[in-house]
Amino acid sequence: MITRILMATAAILGGISVALGAFAAHGLREKLSQRAMEIFETGTRYQMYHALALLLVALLLSRTETGESTLVAAGAAFIIGTIIFSGSLYALSLTDIKWLGAITPLGGVAFLVGWGCLAVSAWNFK
Repeated sequence: MITRILMATAAILGGISVALGAFAAHGLREKLSQRAMEIFETGTRYQMYHALALLLVALLLSRTETGESTLVAAGAAFIIGTIIFSGSLYALSLTDIKWLGAITPLGGVAFLVGWGCLAVSAWNFK
């Protein structure tokens, strides 16, 4: 069940990343400053990277006979990281509320935790 949830979440996050990227390119280019566009595009890029990483986690999880807790933790960290990292960048670029930039590194830490969990899982993978 968790494999399906992670795979579906990866697909949803990937699709949202494409939609937001297209929205920014066509609907926001004239409304946002160049810097705000760069911030927004960073959010979409990292969202896509981690949607693909989440898909990898789901595929690896589908190949294990028992639930690999570090893979599940990696998936959760990638989801949380995407929400915090990309979400704060989207909000920052659209509102210019500077303190939102202080939240972004927390999402980055979640990404690092996810990659660390994935590394541990890879080392223990059978």
